[in-house]
Amino acid sequence: MSHSSTSRAGESHGSAKSYGIGFVLCVILTVIPFALVMNPVLSKPATMLIVVAFAVIQVIVQLVFFLHMNRSSENGWNLASFVFTLVILFIVIALSIWIIWSMHYHMMING
Repeated sequence: MSHSSTSRAGESHGSAKSYGIGFVLCVILTVIPFALVMNPVLSKPATMLIVVAFAVIQVIVQLVFFLHMNRSSENGWNLASFVFTLVILFIVIALSIWIIWSMHYHMMING
């Protein structure tokens, strides 16, 4: 007998086991990059690539285990709104970097 609670729509809110698995994965995905930064055994670009990759994996783990995002029809709107938020964030960050770079470039030419 499973002791996971559900919402009015019927989707599961998870169990203590799934939260435990998510927590352990997040700890592992935090400790490994931390150890690589504190004890530099790889080149800086390789370390940076590993840290970014582990960060992306950790975001996915947190979305699945703690926010319970999946591709079921009940969570379709949640997933769509999350993807829309990511697109807007990407646009804002990319345009901010472009504006800052452009201002820096034009200040160096004219200044």
